[in-house]
Amino acid sequence: MPSCGAPRKPKRAPREPNCLLEPNLMTPNTVTRGGRTDVLFYVQHLLGIGHQKRAATLARAMERQGLKVTFVSGGMPVPGLNTGSANFVQLPPLRAEDIHFRRLVNDQGLEADEAFKSARRDQLLALYEAVRPRALLIEMFPFGRRQMRFELRPLLDAARKAEPRPLILSSVRDILVEPPKPERIAEMIDWIKRVFDHALVHGDPNLIPFDETFPPLTEIADQVVYTGYVVDESVDQPPHPQDGRDEILVSTGGGAVSEALVTAALAASRELPDSLARLHGLRWRILIGHSLPEMQFQAFQAQAPSHVTVERARPDFTSLLPNCRLSISQGGYNTVMEVLRAGCPRVVVPYSGGLETEQTLRARLLAERGALTLLEEQNLTAESLLQAVGAEFARSGASKLNLDTDGSDNTAIRIQVLLSRHEGDRA
Repeated sequence: MPSCGAPRKPKRAPREPNCLLEPNLMTPNTVTRGGRTDVLFYVQHLLGIGHQKRAATLARAMERQGLKVTFVSGGMPVPGLNTGSANFVQLPPLRAEDIHFRRLVNDQGLEADEAFKSARRDQLLALYEAVRPRALLIEMFPFGRRQMRFELRPLLDAARKAEPRPLILSSVRDILVEPPKPERIAEMIDWIKRVFDHALVHGDPNLIPFDETFPPLTEIADQVVYTGYVVDESVDQPPHPQDGRDEILVSTGGGAVSEALVTAALAASRELPDSLARLHGLRWRILIGHSLPEMQFQAFQAQAPSHVTVERARPDFTSLLPNCRLSISQGGYNTVMEVLRAGCPRVVVPYSGGLETEQTLRARLLAERGALTLLEEQNLTAESLLQAVGAEFARSGASKLNLDTDGSDNTAIRIQVLLSRHEGDRA
């Protein structure tokens, strides 16, 4: 895991960033498809890949509803990311240096200087002018991604001054990472009231009202639209014909903070007690995201006993869930909702390092409703993991939650409605 101590000051990034990382990525001159883009969707993931995957699910839903989407990504490339038929544009990538999010670095680990940021900002503004969107959808901001103001402020200024002015929307998950400082709260409210038309909250207030982690919601209540939880539609597709069947499936998201869970799972796979005889002879499959360095990944593979498969995260992960005997995962938004939708037994070990509180809060609320077995990360050992597995099997069946998990299609439909209203009012 990244060190929690004082980080060394990274080297500066080169002054001239490369605009394209792979031959198939779009430039501002190639993104239009015979007309104006309906939605320009800006997404910046800084550490994990959950934001990027949820945004990709939304992009596919919007395209299914007939909206032309340009998906602009500012984070590190995510192998296997499926944005469907949306136009995909990769900005020169940036990520957080570590779990404290204090510095932005490029794909070489070099700190982004002002010249790098200016060049990236200019590319983003050129993209906006090229696609002329009917709607500008920005993931997390102003409720997060404050580090990206160097390019989001000019982007939003350009949108506000455009003729015709696009619909301006914020896309935010159900829980904010931590209660913001008072001055941050005032800043968020000001952005929403002054610049944004609506904030799309991808959650269900019957489980977690947004004001659980954003108390002043009443000040912008008329601009907030709950969409329901966004779940990858592939969960509802036929399961994999073989992989995952009667397996213990361990998933660790993007892999950036996966070592603790992988280490415990490998140890647990060797120490099954007689009380868990039902698991004897079963295979374990441990999926690790591409953010874990290859050397560490290969070390975990070398440690695995013969009945354990250690492999990189798979784009068909959701097809394994209906097959598995048990899911063990971290507590990210996407994985938890996919596991709940699939209906398999589940143990959740929410990541709680750095400033992270979102995963733990969501998992606790779901555990209180009997929807899963929770194991706090600070208590994670091979023994405690096996105890949690036993507790999950002892639960009297899977709890049926009355949750709205149609958030992807709901979002696309509501954007269409909001666009019609926005453009009708303008007319």
